[in-house]
Amino acid sequence: MKEPADIDLFKASQDALDRYLQSWVGENLNTTGTNHAPDPVNMPMIRHWVDAFDDRNPVYEDTASAKQHGWGARIAPPAMMQTWTMPRVILEGIGERGGASQELDPDIPLGVLDRVGFNGILATNSVLDFERPLVEGDVLQSDVVLESVSERKKTGLGLGYFLTWRQTYIDQDGASVGRQTFTVLKFDPSTIG
Repeated sequence: MKEPADIDLFKASQDALDRYLQSWVGENLNTTGTNHAPDPVNMPMIRHWVDAFDDRNPVYEDTASAKQHGWGARIAPPAMMQTWTMPRVILEGIGERGGASQELDPDIPLGVLDRVGFNGILATNSVLDFERPLVEGDVLQSDVVLESVSERKKTGLGLGYFLTWRQTYIDQDGASVGRQTFTVLKFDPSTIG
């Protein structure tokens, strides 16, 4: 368990802030525990995805086609992997949370950076790695580990930090089914120019 963030110290000392951010590298950002899918992989959600993206691959909706292509059952579009463990959105207060669907622990790096003025955020990269397709009935869970925090950098949006985390997806049998590596820039909009 980490000590609560000392925001006053971090506002006064870049070195203290940098040490705190680096202390999180390799740590799970899910301070409340593993994310568990609210529902198993299911056809109604697959259909919503297929319709929204007009992705008409028959292995997503037709069992015979899926079996013909070597899958034992209909599969979910691979890019849906992240959606299965997303928590349900709490709309109340979403504007105050900067669009975050849930309350964030204020002491994780994203929360700390918000509290010391780096409250701008820009997604800069996302890489998905798939180990196997998801089939109807799979139940996923995921953990999010901070992989890196850059040095403070001057960008066109202001001073900021690049943070990269990796989310690993595990099925109901404890087997890894894929990963997502995600990088964001957390920046201080008041420092632009």
